[in-house]
Amino acid sequence: MRRKHVPQRTCIGCHEIHSKREMIRLVRTPEGQLTIDETGKKNGRGAYLCRQKACWESVLRGNQLSKALKIDIGEKEKDMVRAFAATLE
Repeated sequence: MRRKHVPQRTCIGCHEIHSKREMIRLVRTPEGQLTIDETGKKNGRGAYLCRQKACWESVLRGNQLSKALKIDIGEKEKDMVRAFAATLE
């Protein structure tokens, strides 16, 4: 019996590989907006982060998120991401 394929993704914060289902996707929509996609199915360019606060904080301090999504991220978007990160363990 064949095992089912489990999609793997790399966290842009810690560069560890995890199952796609374990990670949270940040999306640049076709309109150029930044959104958090917990379903992993929204249309647009995506970047994945694991559920560790340290990864989210390091991505906000550095420039990895802007590079991964190929957009400039303003303070409003950073505040939204910070608020979401605060809900993580």
